[in-house]
Amino acid sequence: MVGQLEIVQLPVLHDNYVYMIHEPSSGATAVVDPAVVDAPLEAAAARGWSITHIFNTHHHMDHVGGNLDIKEKTGCAIIGPKADKARIPGIDIEVSDGERVTFGDAQAKVFFTPGHTRGHIVYWFEDDAALFCGDTLFAMGCGRLFEGTPAQMWTSLQKLIALPDETRVYCAHEYTQANGAFALSVEPGNEALQQRMIDVKSLRERNIPTIPSTIGLEKETNPFFRPTSPLLRETINLTGASDVDVFAKTRELKDQF
Repeated sequence: MVGQLEIVQLPVLHDNYVYMIHEPSSGATAVVDPAVVDAPLEAAAARGWSITHIFNTHHHMDHVGGNLDIKEKTGCAIIGPKADKARIPGIDIEVSDGERVTFGDAQAKVFFTPGHTRGHIVYWFEDDAALFCGDTLFAMGCGRLFEGTPAQMWTSLQKLIALPDETRVYCAHEYTQANGAFALSVEPGNEALQQRMIDVKSLRERNIPTIPSTIGLEKETNPFFRPTSPLLRETINLTGASDVDVFAKTRELKDQF
C-alpha cells in the first residue's frame, strides 16, 4: 500500500512532539522518539493499535526516555543509529546512512545527519512524503551543534534540502515562533518569511501546532537552509564567504539570540 501511513502527533513535556506511525495494511505501529511512556501507549490503545517498533533519531533523553518501558510492555523492536548504538537504550536494529527500514508495507530511507549529535539519523518515507528528522531540522531552525561541527551540520542539512519540496517535516519540538523571530533578524526583507510569521502567530494564539512544515517552505524561510541568500549574507556581513562559513555564523548568531 503506497502513501497510506497514519501519523499521529503527540505533544509531550514542555515542547516535544512524539509521533505515532501506523501502517494499516500490516498493522505495524511505530513510536518516533518516545520522550515519555504513557502518551504513546494511551494513543495506541485508544486506536486499537499494537506498538511494534520504536524509531530513534538520537540519544538525548527527551527522545529515548520511553524506550525501555515501552519495549517491556509491548515487545517492540527498537531501531536506531548504528553510529551511536551504545547510547540508544534497548536498541535491536542498527541502521546507517542510505539503508532502508521495512515497516509493514512501507519503507523508510535512513540519512546520517551528524551535527546536533555525532550519531544523529533521520527517517524519510518517500511514498508518504514524510520526514522524521528529530533535532536535525526544525521549522525555521536547526539543532544546536552539541557534538558536531558547522561543516558536518551543513552537509547533513544539504541531504534534506535535496528532498522533494512537498516532503512534510515532522520535527521533534515546537520551536517555530522563536526560530522565526531569529530568522527575521537575519533576513528581514524575506517576504515569504514575513507572511509565515503571521501564520505562525495565528496558529500559536489558538494553541495549534505549527508542525509539520514542508521542505519547500523551509527552503523559502529557514535561514539554515539559505546560506546562499544575498540578503542573509549582507545582513551578517559575509557577502563573499563560503556557504559553510555563512551557515556557521548564522548558527553562532542564533546561539546568542
